[in-house]
Amino acid sequence: MLARTADPIVAIATASGRASVGIVRVSGRDLLPLVVALCGRPLRPREASYLPFRDADGSAIDRGLALHFPAPHSFTGEDVFELQAHGGTVVLQLLLARLLAAAAEIDPATGKPRLAGLRVAEPGEFSQRAFLNGKIDLAQAEAIADLIDASTEAAARSASRSLSGAFSAEIQTLLEALVRLRMLVEATLDFPDEEIDFLQEADAAGQLLALQVQLAEVQERARQGALLREGIKVVIAGQPNAGKSSLLNALAGAELAIVSAVAGTTRDVVSQTIQIQGVPLHVVDTAGLRESSDEVEQIGIARAWGQIEDADALLFLHDLTRSATPAYAEADAQIAALLARRLPRSVPVIDVWSKLDAATGEAPGQGVALSARTGEGIERLRQRLLEAAGWHAVPEGVYLARARHVQALARVEDHIAQASGHLAAQARLLDLLAEELRLAQNALNEITGEFGADDLLGVIFSRFCIGK
Repeated sequence: MLARTADPIVAIATASGRASVGIVRVSGRDLLPLVVALCGRPLRPREASYLPFRDADGSAIDRGLALHFPAPHSFTGEDVFELQAHGGTVVLQLLLARLLAAAAEIDPATGKPRLAGLRVAEPGEFSQRAFLNGKIDLAQAEAIADLIDASTEAAARSASRSLSGAFSAEIQTLLEALVRLRMLVEATLDFPDEEIDFLQEADAAGQLLALQVQLAEVQERARQGALLREGIKVVIAGQPNAGKSSLLNALAGAELAIVSAVAGTTRDVVSQTIQIQGVPLHVVDTAGLRESSDEVEQIGIARAWGQIEDADALLFLHDLTRSATPAYAEADAQIAALLARRLPRSVPVIDVWSKLDAATGEAPGQGVALSARTGEGIERLRQRLLEAAGWHAVPEGVYLARARHVQALARVEDHIAQASGHLAAQARLLDLLAEELRLAQNALNEITGEFGADDLLGVIFSRFCIGK
């Protein structure tokens, strides 16, 4: 549910804890009385002033920078009042309490409360108001949260591009092309007896094809952006003592999992997020797969299969020092058969031949041969993981996107494909063509928020931090 958008709001806009600077922010209408109450005088618009922040008795709570952004020239589109003080927790709480109290006090000049109804903001409410007041669109609002949460430099730069409007601009270009097509189709429907065939004269088929090509390019960049934001889950599986934990440690560059010559050492799931060229990969080490009478190990093996079935990519580890042993090869074949039955075909399985430094025979041609001890082959595996993830775009050309954006674009693709079929039989199916184009436009509008349900907006903004 959307927050009460008419209320003035206030929040500490910086993270909790000690810091050199902390910010308290207010957004609402007609904030001048509140500004005077805290600062002792009006402030020049959009100009920082160094002064004391006053308590009710006139004493200084702290000294710092105060700024007043009169509407509509502010982040939220409303009046915004900001206090930049020392970042102690107590200081910021005192300023927050003083703002709330001063807002409820009677202004001597008007005989009314200085700012009636001022309340503490809900998560994401400042960004929500910026969206509702037309300062940013929904994709840009999401980019704010993504920029804050970015775990890699590439993700941060891509989120910044989305925030600047790069993604929204491409969506707008697609929308404009769709609107032109809809106008042509509607004109043909409205004037069926005209001698001029609007669709043929305007090359509607050519425009639709060009739109499909452009959409495919946007989809590819959005998929890459979603990958950069969310990454993929990579599960390491194989028989006990095949080197799974050693591989996890080698990929992570840290001793995360216990490594032992004793088979079955790993009995629970161990996971770590690593970054390859800025792409986050959530790597999971699992218990060795085998028949076991040990109750604890059985639990670990069951959890391993749960992780395997939820994987986006699988590393099937084979021990090169034992691969020629008939019993070991047979057990590997049984695991491979189970993987074929239990994994979707869309999940890539990469065969990894471990312990290359200790092996006497040659590694098979397929898959990746490596040594977690010496590091040989690790870089080749990293590149294979990027390929399995589908990463091939240049980071500088990618904007951060979310799964919902990718899903919306997929719906657009489907509606345009349907429209293309109807256009080929335009004499009979123009109404259906018009409807498919309308649905495609609605799906695009959901990305930027021009068309969307309130519950969607509530879910998106509720995941923001307080003060954003």
